[in-house]
Amino acid sequence: MTELDSGEPTAHETQSEAGRRAHASRRNFMRKVFFAGGATAVATMGGAGAWAALADDATATASADPSAVPSGAPSGGPGGGAGGPGNQSITEDFFGLTTDGKRIDDLFTIHSTGVRTAPVIAAANAFLGGLSDTQKTSTQFTVHSTEWRLWSNVDSYDRQGVSLADLSDNQKALGTALLKSALSAEGLETTEKIRKINQAAGEAIGNTNSFNEDAYYWTVMGTPSATEPWGFQFDGHHLVINYFVLGDQVVMSPCFWGSEPTSMEIGGETVTVCHEEVVAGLAFINSLSAAQQAVAVESSTKSNESMKAGAFADNAVQEYTGIRGNALTAAQKTKLLGIVQAFTGRAKADVAKVTLAEIRKHLDDTYVTWAGGTGDDDAFYVRVHSPVVWIEVDCQGPGPLAGAYGATQGGGATQKHVHSVVRTPNGNDYGKELLRQHYLTSPHHR
Repeated sequence: MTELDSGEPTAHETQSEAGRRAHASRRNFMRKVFFAGGATAVATMGGAGAWAALADDATATASADPSAVPSGAPSGGPGGGAGGPGNQSITEDFFGLTTDGKRIDDLFTIHSTGVRTAPVIAAANAFLGGLSDTQKTSTQFTVHSTEWRLWSNVDSYDRQGVSLADLSDNQKALGTALLKSALSAEGLETTEKIRKINQAAGEAIGNTNSFNEDAYYWTVMGTPSATEPWGFQFDGHHLVINYFVLGDQVVMSPCFWGSEPTSMEIGGETVTVCHEEVVAGLAFINSLSAAQQAVAVESSTKSNESMKAGAFADNAVQEYTGIRGNALTAAQKTKLLGIVQAFTGRAKADVAKVTLAEIRKHLDDTYVTWAGGTGDDDAFYVRVHSPVVWIEVDCQGPGPLAGAYGATQGGGATQKHVHSVVRTPNGNDYGKELLRQHYLTSPHHR
């Protein structure tokens, strides 16, 4: 019997582990409900093969009737900033982040990028090979699984997959090697610091059951391959990485990076994380003239939580606001790209180069919106939004780890608690647009 088969605890299980298994069963039920209504993407995919691409693993199936009527584009405005409660799940078909509920076509195509994906394929195969059969059953899903979308930055969210706490030291090392194959040195260091602070802050408030360095979960979607689509997800408090691979193309979104606090004394050393995006944001806003700031700044005050497209907001609808890239000087555009590079630089250099080049193509049509102060220590919110990239950096109010840095939960927004999310608008989060095209154009999927 695998971890997902029953909600009943064995004699050796903890109460929290039993709860996680029970919730996994509820989430499998939610998948069945979800797929019973069809899937929006089928409207543009077409054909029984494309429908098959949307069928979940053994937990759910989608109709194979290509004439079925999908539910259409999403309704409502943006949301999902804080990640939602621990039992939150997806409630609508995937459509993607848009400005008006309509996707822009022809932004993403299957083509050669020159990115070396062999190392990440090898590392993923080694990681899976190091798991027991039971662990692998709990960890590996099909590439079209809804598991891609079931992530959250909230500590109490009940996750599937295999946690670091479930792994031996050797298995953990294989997981670290997988992250190392996908991320730059800076990206890997960021993940390690987020986890390290999560542990230390949990110790500081006396709650390491909820906040520790091992409550992070691995799932692998599909089978690592040089030709077929696959990917992985690393998911936990303040840290979510979605990594999709198709040939030599990589989509690393959505990703969530955050910490509370963002700096902490640990073992006699000051550990600081999520600082580069704050510095880059302030450098950009302070490069603008007063007239330009009047366009970019939507509010001089900052609410405790401003994020628009966090967890469970895959289909957020947000119009362009703020200052447009074509209104910036060359030097200011460089500052804008500094915000972008704080995140693209967390991927391997060749992936980062390809992603940044794509973003540059749309720089004149990139909008930046700001809320809050512009001083070195001021809390703020900044959003970078174009047809191909969405970035939010949100300085939030003190949360459940406030006591670790002498703050009071519910106080004003602070740079000590930062949430950031990176997305690919117009339907290519999780590489879904590339996946759609793959199933349409590959002869063996027709």
